Amino acid sequence: MSLPSGTRNYAYAQDMAILRTKTHWALFFVFLVFLFTTPLYLSRYWLGVANLIGITIVAATGLNILIGYCGQLSIGHAGFIAVGAYTSAILTNRFELPYVVALVCAGLMAGIIGLIFGIPSVRVKGFYLAITTIAAQFIIIWVINHWNITGGFVGISVPYASIGGFEFRSEASQYYLIIIIAALVTFLAQNIVRTRLGRAFIAIRDNDLAAEVMGINLFFYKMLAFFIGCFLAGIAGSLLAHWIGYMTAEHFTLSESILYIGMIIIGGLGTTLGPILGVLFIRLLQQALTVMVVPFLESTRILPAGFATGLAPLLFGLFIILFLILEPRGLAHRWSLFKSAYRLWPFSY
Repeated sequence: MSLPSGTRNYAYAQDMAILRTKTHWALFFVFLVFLFTTPLYLSRYWLGVANLIGITIVAATGLNILIGYCGQLSIGHAGFIAVGAYTSAILTNRFELPYVVALVCAGLMAGIIGLIFGIPSVRVKGFYLAITTIAAQFIIIWVINHWNITGGFVGISVPYASIGGFEFRSEASQYYLIIIIAALVTFLAQNIVRTRLGRAFIAIRDNDLAAEVMGINLFFYKMLAFFIGCFLAGIAGSLLAHWIGYMTAEHFTLSESILYIGMIIIGGLGTTLGPILGVLFIRLLQQALTVMVVPFLESTRILPAGFATGLAPLLFGLFIILFLILEPRGLAHRWSLFKSAYRLWPFSY
């Protein structure tokens, strides 16, 4: 990692450390305090937005491992999130299993389904693989809508998540559950990419033929990337199901899958920070258009009634296009440029 001026690595443990300087630790603790006191000064509505952001970060991190690090293009991520959501819903509703068991099973089931649809990645890649994952999206949604145990088109109710007899009923309590899991997932992703596994993923992404010549088992590592990416999607699906409280297939459209790809591209492919920044940008942009821009346009009465609401998707698309033109390498790249000034701070070491 880039270090402030005057800081050197004298051991491998130092080189692998995520937090190195006093400033790093100070900022980290300030961030933790801010994170865990957020429910104290946010309204219930914005706390719900924060919960949605946390869930989306978990799913986007899994997709970033699959696409950003291993280079396996997947456009059916919402389908794998649906697998996790319905697995958790069925286990807690139909079989009354504990939430922790349902959470783990949701991840495992989504990971297994991901393995099945990831098998073509051994033979095809790029847009051909993307078509396969789009097929996964439609197959999964079709099964959900036509299987009685999932509730079909009607849907299925999902009980509150509970651990040790404590039910996460309020937005604040759910916030702490979601944010802790999101933090653990981010920490896991950061450490995966710094290991032999992460280096193998990057080698396959950059040149799979050269990686195979060097002795990397393409089948094993590609399947593992699909499993990890879809496992995290299943975890996000479980959190989403118990946060919303009622599941239908309408929550997992193809447009949502495409939006997830947009998040990691805007945030920065192949970076741990990228999914977080991309999710914040997209979700807050959606809220800004819905809560501020559309009501303002309607209040002016310049536009016909109801026209401003239909204008929101157009503005959303224009903002994304404009952003990609101005910052094609993502927000994580911009953050790395900003940190170059930090290296010269006198208190950085």
